[in-house]
Formats: sequence, structure tokens, C-alpha cells
Amino acid sequence: MAAHLAGVLASHTTLPVIGVPLASGALKGVDALYSTVQMPPGIPVATVGIDGARNAAYLACSILSIKYPEIAKGLEDFREKMRKSIEEKSKALKKSPSP
Repeated sequence: MAAHLAGVLASHTTLPVIGVPLASGALKGVDALYSTVQMPPGIPVATVGIDGARNAAYLACSILSIKYPEIAKGLEDFREKMRKSIEEKSKALKKSPSP
């Protein structure tokens, strides 16, 4: 729950850093989101949405896929599965009777 941690790490490395703000407290993570996104020039932190650990993993895979074709293939396969699933859900919704 240390919203500043991604920025601290980014200031000590040139490797990509992905910040994942977590929902907590009265602001439900909005303060953590701002802390992660508002980095000074020269210290970039890629930031996903609040509680967006899944998207952080997909982003990391996208970065790694530049060098590793097997990860790129896995991402392509995953997105194709996701596309088909969404199309099936859309068709099912269109067939269901309106309330």
C-alpha cells in the first residue's frame, strides 16, 4: 500500500516500471493513482488503473514480447480467445428477451 514505491523504484533504474495503485482509504485508491501517475520529467512510471494488477501483467508481457516471440504468440492467442468470448456474449445478449 505504498503508492510512492513505483516512483522510487523508477528513480533508481532505467528498466520499465509499472505502478499498480490499490484501492484503499476514503479515496478508494484515487490518491494512489495520482501518486503513481504524477511523476517528474525523466522518471516515467507506466500506470494501470486502480486494482489493475491483471492489466499490469498484460503490459509486462507486451513489453517482454518485443524480445520473446513466444510471449507475443501467447498474447495474440489470449486476445483472440477474449475477442471470441466477447462476441459470444454479445450474441447471447441480443437473443435474450428485453425486460
